[in-house]
Amino acid sequence: MAYNKFTIDRVRKQFQIQVVEQDSLFPEIEAVAAGEMLRYFLNRHLPLAEAIGTEKAKSEFIIAPILAELRELTDRQVSLFSGLEFNVDEAQGLNGCCDYIISQSGLQFSITAPVLVMVEAKNDNINSGLGQCMAEAIAAQVFNQQEENQIETIYGCVTTGSIWRFLKLEGKKIAIDDQLYFIDRLETLLGILVQIVTMGRSVQ
Repeated sequence: MAYNKFTIDRVRKQFQIQVVEQDSLFPEIEAVAAGEMLRYFLNRHLPLAEAIGTEKAKSEFIIAPILAELRELTDRQVSLFSGLEFNVDEAQGLNGCCDYIISQSGLQFSITAPVLVMVEAKNDNINSGLGQCMAEAIAAQVFNQQEENQIETIYGCVTTGSIWRFLKLEGKKIAIDDQLYFIDRLETLLGILVQIVTMGRSVQ
């Protein structure tokens, strides 16, 4: 089994995880302005990504540029991984390829401190990716425990590129944000991403 085989119910039963919905995971968000290059790129290419409509197009023209901007906003103090094998515990099905992993470390050559895992929604169905995202978050939690990283909270996100939904794993509890975040509020979205990856430290 692999990450993409997990459903919410399977995650809940296999890992004895409590799953709840929460009004907002980010009650206080400080908006972060996008750089001129990202704004220009999205204005020019977002309509193309939506017209093509495939996961690959949305990944290349929307998601990846936003995550690359996140890395710049943190002065490259976080690392970004795309399409990487993340095999943590094959016996429990915590293995396979992850769409995106953000690590709270500037080391780009290997995953050292994952803090955010992201899943591209299948067929533009946000909720369909939640089970996979939860499994990847649990894998990141196990990885951090094995590496003795002092990261108590793992975030996950399922996105179509235009719509983003977040969840948070702490201990044996996963909270799913009731709110959906949209690409037309890019500064808010970037504020959330910066807040997640800079927990416990400040961005210069």
